[in-house]
Amino acid sequence: MKYDYLLKKCDLCRRHCGVNRLNGELGICTANDNLIVARAELHLWEEPPISCENGSGTVFFSHCNLKCVFCQNHEISQEYKGAEITINRLSDIFLELQNKGANNINLVTPTHYVPQIIEAIEIAKYKGLKLPILYNTNGYDTLETIKLLDGYIDVYLPDFKYFDDKYSIKYSKAKDYSSEIIPILKEMVRQTGKPSFDDKGRILKGVIIRHLLLPGLLFDSKKIIDTIYKKFKDSVYISLMNQYTPMYNAKMYPEINRSINEKTYDSLIDYSLSIGVKNGFIQESGTNSEEFVPDFNNEGV
Repeated sequence: MKYDYLLKKCDLCRRHCGVNRLNGELGICTANDNLIVARAELHLWEEPPISCENGSGTVFFSHCNLKCVFCQNHEISQEYKGAEITINRLSDIFLELQNKGANNINLVTPTHYVPQIIEAIEIAKYKGLKLPILYNTNGYDTLETIKLLDGYIDVYLPDFKYFDDKYSIKYSKAKDYSSEIIPILKEMVRQTGKPSFDDKGRILKGVIIRHLLLPGLLFDSKKIIDTIYKKFKDSVYISLMNQYTPMYNAKMYPEINRSINEKTYDSLIDYSLSIGVKNGFIQESGTNSEEFVPDFNNEGV
């Protein structure tokens, strides 16, 4: 593999495990050097300029470098459902999604597979891939990993999950979450520039920063919106999400073992507007349901 040196002492995310994944050593994400994909199909439940009419060509990668106790995709992030594929197969999947009419290629939880993904993109572009590439990440990448992606990614879709590290440690087993995310977001914006769209409203370039409101953490959410808007103003879009559904191990944390109060979500929207946020997306009520969790049955793999 062209970029296998990146896996000999893996430092792709802020866990800094340093394991040799080529020799079978496993870090926090427990991924070795083999690609594991659980679903590759058109997806209609993203932000409007991503899904648009035809849907986003989502590729759901298994394993994850975060350990979110409430993860909706825990079947693949923590239980590792999926099928092992080659880099060449991944490149073919990109082309198959293009042939199905996808608006883009949407790489979901890709951080631990960046070396393989870069090579698959190179192969797919040589074979005729023309679609924008989206990097849909939990935000726990390293700055060096994002720099590796310069020229390969058209749209970044990072999470900004927590402001206070006591929550990132408690709910995702991750320290220094917010303290290092701003330089990473700045690099994403530097690479893509301000968001741009085609005549059908489909995003071509840019950064959309997602934030999922958690029960009882309205103040933390406001600090996140403050931070994003002060740093980036209208050069990014902010996606405020109300789809939190208590799943996986959320039952062990009574304070988050419940859905979001609709009035609390409305107050976060009002706050965002009050500080000047113009470029944003919000969700309708009723998205906090397990019905919106994809079926990870290896479809399209």
